[in-house]
Amino acid sequence: MNFGRQTTVRERVVIKGRGVHSNAPVTLAINPADANTGIVFHRALADGKERMIEADWRNVSMTELCTVIGEDASASIATIEHLLAALAGLGVDNASIEIDGPEAPIMDGSAAAFVEAIDAVGVVALAAPRRYVRVLKPVRFEMGRAYSELRPAREGFRLEVEIDFASPLIGRQKYEMDLDPARFRAEISRARTFGFVSQVEQLWKRGFALGSSLDNSVALDDDRILNPEGLRYPDEFVRHKLLDAVGDLALAGAPLIGVYRSYCGGHKTNHNVLKALFADPTAYDLIELPARRRPARVEAGLSQRLAFAPERD
Repeated sequence: MNFGRQTTVRERVVIKGRGVHSNAPVTLAINPADANTGIVFHRALADGKERMIEADWRNVSMTELCTVIGEDASASIATIEHLLAALAGLGVDNASIEIDGPEAPIMDGSAAAFVEAIDAVGVVALAAPRRYVRVLKPVRFEMGRAYSELRPAREGFRLEVEIDFASPLIGRQKYEMDLDPARFRAEISRARTFGFVSQVEQLWKRGFALGSSLDNSVALDDDRILNPEGLRYPDEFVRHKLLDAVGDLALAGAPLIGVYRSYCGGHKTNHNVLKALFADPTAYDLIELPARRRPARVEAGLSQRLAFAPERD
C-alpha cells in the first residue's frame, strides 16, 4: 500500500442511495482533489449554500451507532465510516466529496459499493510525497470492558479486532490483517452492518435505523439470521467491526503506521483512541517516506485493471 506518493481518484464518480438512520435519499459524488487536500466533504444546504467539513477527528460530533462530523445538526454528515473505509482501504489520500443530504448512503450495509465506484474510475498518483502518522508509543482508551489502542510498528498498518457478544449467533470472534487494497477488497469491503430485531423499535423511537432493512443490514432475531441469503462470511460480524475501525481511524488525517487493537470496541472507542494519540505530542510523529516503484498490476485474481493510472502533477 505504500507507494510513496499521495493519490486521488482519476475522475468524478456519483453514488445514490438512502441513509440507514435518516432514510433520506442522498446523492454523493467523489471528485479528484489536489495533493494535501485530504478528504473534504461539501454538504449542500437547504438555502442553496454549502458547508465544508474536513474528515478530521477534531470535527467528530457524535459516535453513537455511527460516526458524525460537523457540529451543526442542520449541516452535519452522518454514517461516513463505510465511505472513509473504502477510501483508506484503497489508498486514496485526497478527495472532494459532494453530498446533498444529512447522511452518507448505506447502500448494502458494507463498503462494497464505494469500492466498486472508486475502482470504476481508478486511482492516480500525485506528485507530492505521501504523509503518514507514525505511532511512537502505546495509547489506549477504555470504556467498561471495551478498549481500543494504538501501538508502534516498524512499518504498515495492522488491525487486530475482537468482539464478544452474548448472542450465540455471534459469540467471540477475532480478525487480524495488515491493511492493503487487495486484502481490503477481498476480506473486508463486503462485510455488512448488523443489528438485533429486539432493539429496532427502541431505535426507531430515538430516530435511528429508520432506513434499515434486510437489503442493507444483517438482522438477528434470537437464534436465527433473518436475511434469506445468510452471511457473506462465517465471521462477517467481526469483519464489519474491522471495516468500521478502518473508516473511523481514517479521521487521523493521514495513513497510520502502527498497530490498532480493540476488544468490543466501536465508533466511540475508535474516536477516543485517536484523541488520546494526538493529545500526547510524544506519542506520534508526522513523516514522509521515500517513494517506491508502483506495481504494474494488482494481485492476480482480483482485477485485470492497472493498480494505478498515470501520475498527475
